[in-house]
Amino acid sequence: MKILKITLTLFILLCNFVPVYAAKHTENPDYRLEYLNLKWWENYEDPILNDYLVKAYQNNQDLKIATINVKQAQQVAKESLAQELPHLGIAGNYFRDFHSSDVRFGEVLITNYNQSNFVLPLTMTYELDLWGENRLKTKSINKQVDMIKQDERATYISLTSTLASTYYNLIKLDKLLKNQTELVKLQKEVVAMTGKKYKNGLAPVTELMQEKQLLTNFEETLEVYNDHRDIIERQMVVLLGDRTNNTVTHTDYADIKLVSIPDNIAAEVIQFRPDMAKTELYIQKTGFDVKAARRDFLPKILIYGQVGFNAYQLSNIFTGNTFKSAAGFAPSLDLFSGGAKMARFRYNKLELEKAQQMYEKTILTSLQEVNNSLGIAHTNRKNYKSSLERYNLEKDKYNLSTRKLEIGSQSILDNIRDRERVLVTEKDEVSNKIDYIIATINVYKAIGGKDYNNIKELL
Repeated sequence: MKILKITLTLFILLCNFVPVYAAKHTENPDYRLEYLNLKWWENYEDPILNDYLVKAYQNNQDLKIATINVKQAQQVAKESLAQELPHLGIAGNYFRDFHSSDVRFGEVLITNYNQSNFVLPLTMTYELDLWGENRLKTKSINKQVDMIKQDERATYISLTSTLASTYYNLIKLDKLLKNQTELVKLQKEVVAMTGKKYKNGLAPVTELMQEKQLLTNFEETLEVYNDHRDIIERQMVVLLGDRTNNTVTHTDYADIKLVSIPDNIAAEVIQFRPDMAKTELYIQKTGFDVKAARRDFLPKILIYGQVGFNAYQLSNIFTGNTFKSAAGFAPSLDLFSGGAKMARFRYNKLELEKAQQMYEKTILTSLQEVNNSLGIAHTNRKNYKSSLERYNLEKDKYNLSTRKLEIGSQSILDNIRDRERVLVTEKDEVSNKIDYIIATINVYKAIGGKDYNNIKELL
């Protein structure tokens, strides 16, 4: 009982020197759903896309790796915090002095001296953090954890944007494939009809050759579309993270919805970008590192205590007269370290200066990416409107051509060619429409995964 009381007293004494910190905030286990931002993707009114985003959230390996990186960083932070707490351990020891020459203790002479010694102490140590150096180191590591969380958020924004862009490219290619297949079919009819005209002497051979050449161009384009379609489908499987899923479905092209974009976006939106948040955290981290390096020049005090047993025979080690205890403190000050501490201090100061330059550069690149993505979206929107207008005009012309065919004022061959012009114009309309949708996704990505239609509410 006496030993227990002394041990408990010493432990409480050491713990009183440990600063008390607020309880760590419990992280919401579903915080990654905020990174997924399904509410934003509902603007596209595509339930299949939303399902794919959820599947990627559940299965994608890059997202899982990013989350594991965060968990690893949190364990490093816990390890750093542990360095601020007292250390308690047992380190048993046994040693023996073998037969030797006479040993004298003052006036006492021991001939042929030999002795065994059994030591079983419970040791507690604590570095008294007078200057807050250890606390600063832990704060620095906590900022590192926050930086890695921003990397995780950036991974979510990038991957979901890539997944959505790939999904719409798949829709585009399937529509272009359908369009191109019809073009090839129509051109084969044109070649057959032109061949008959040539046999009957109604068309020169050059016309037949031109139609055949156009057919080969259409067929080559069809093969290119097929190849690109397979590549994008395989990319979708990788993004979904499910190797058992070899087929990807999607909404029909006619059912996709357009998302509007604002004419201008305030420059303040860059504060939502993960890279901006990360560089701000890096400045804070290096600031803590500089302070810790400066305080490393100050003296350190180690408080220690020890309770245990010290016996000269193993059978007597737990008897009352073998109990041993000790307590004390050990101040220390490095008078010369070869300039290592000064070098570390100067290195951290330079790192802080570098972090500030990185912050300024990130501001510039962020503004550039936001403006570029918004400018491209505006251009694609104009191109889509122009191509849609041309497509509607070609359809109107084809409808007129069809009515002429019905009344016998136009040939079947000319009607087929008019239909081909509609399909060629439709290809531009399809490409520009999907390019515009992908541009809106890139704007979302550029401003840090926020709904740019509600920026005023966020600022």
